[in-house]
Amino acid sequence: MATGLAELNGVANGFHPHQVPSLDGELDREDVVADAQSLSVAVAQAGNHNGPDGGALSVTTEASVIRRKLNGFVGFSNLPQQWHQKSLQRGFNLNVMVVGESGLGKTTLLTTLFETRLQGGDSQSAVRADGDLKSTVDIKPFTADLEENGVKLRLTVIDTPGFGDYVNNSNSWKPIIDEIDGRYDQYLEAENSVNRSRIPDNRVHACLYFIEPTGHSLKPLDINVMRKLHQKVNLIPVIAKSDTLTEAELEQFKNTIRTDIAYQGIQIFQPPRYSDDDEETQAETAELVAKFPFAVIGSTELVATPDGRNVRGRQYPWGVVEVDNEEHCDFVKLRSLLVRSHLEDLREHTANALYENYRTQKMLSMGIQQDSTVFREVNPALRQEEERAMHEQRLAKMEAEMRAVFQQKVTEKEQKLKKSEADLFARHKEIKEQLERQRAELEARKAKLEAQAPPVPATVPSSDDKKGRKFKF
Repeated sequence: MATGLAELNGVANGFHPHQVPSLDGELDREDVVADAQSLSVAVAQAGNHNGPDGGALSVTTEASVIRRKLNGFVGFSNLPQQWHQKSLQRGFNLNVMVVGESGLGKTTLLTTLFETRLQGGDSQSAVRADGDLKSTVDIKPFTADLEENGVKLRLTVIDTPGFGDYVNNSNSWKPIIDEIDGRYDQYLEAENSVNRSRIPDNRVHACLYFIEPTGHSLKPLDINVMRKLHQKVNLIPVIAKSDTLTEAELEQFKNTIRTDIAYQGIQIFQPPRYSDDDEETQAETAELVAKFPFAVIGSTELVATPDGRNVRGRQYPWGVVEVDNEEHCDFVKLRSLLVRSHLEDLREHTANALYENYRTQKMLSMGIQQDSTVFREVNPALRQEEERAMHEQRLAKMEAEMRAVFQQKVTEKEQKLKKSEADLFARHKEIKEQLERQRAELEARKAKLEAQAPPVPATVPSSDDKKGRKFKF
């Protein structure tokens, strides 16, 4: 089948089918050539076909899968076994953070979950040797290497002693957020380093948030901290020491917590649901979701039941509470979610969703942006439409620029004409005033001359009078 696909690619790229070796006649060259020609004709017809509006229809980028039956054993069916062997050699790791007030049995529950003592001493006390309270919440990670049926698991538990033990707990969430972000930063730095052959995964895969069994509602501190955590880590709320509540009180407390979580918009981890899951798997997943938040009991001691069985649980005067009994608590459901059924889902959601969101925000804050068109599949029709839109945008931009230049030139010309008009008006006014002054001067001189000249006789003597005029000497 692989060679048949190679021949198909060779025919599509212009190579002769004889240039590609065959698998001892597993596929006929004529069949491959015919399939390639049929595929080429189908693509050509799809590309030349026009829609109702006359535009070309988009051509799908997904090529038809040609299914062939193998005549012999190839070997790629061993890939799951190869992956299984490599996984056993490398082992797995799980990083769990536990958050809650002191005295809620966080370490005891984890010890019950993993059937081993994870810590030598008590780290939940928030008091120094001198009796003074600590000023901040401590972050104490400790690691244990576990092995079960040949499968190695490196478990890292991140404890938060001192959380919620002070009068003022307004900033008690900051060390927890800093620890989660710091682990993301370490992984991001390792990804960007030169040597990336083996990057240790120290990211927090799950956060068990322990709720005090008050029987009323969530505390403001619980709501505030869970709102800070739910976008950074797989949040799993649990009701600690649930055996202190009656069955009715516990159910009412769960409903109140669900209501508060939904009202505050807090996102808790949901097991993924796939379309190809069988009915049994879907029912188990729905049952897990219905049990949120998990009411748990932790105990490493074996106690005897009235019927003679030795079980992990707690002995009370009224009876025995069994840890592994689903009628008594949700410990089995929590173990199924955290370890047996959805451990890899927790790791994948951390790597593919939570860490990628943090990485994206980190890159954007550093001014690094990714071109979304780089990894987009190329569709000829969409590409042509995008180019047409870009061309129209360029034309619109050029038109706007030309309009702006034209408007600027018109404005400059109008200003120049207005200035010339003002200059001409001023020159006209100046010449008019000058002419008025000259006229006034001429009028004055005329009046002066008229005043100094002798009077002119009224009549002029005739020629006869001049002949008969006698002069006396």
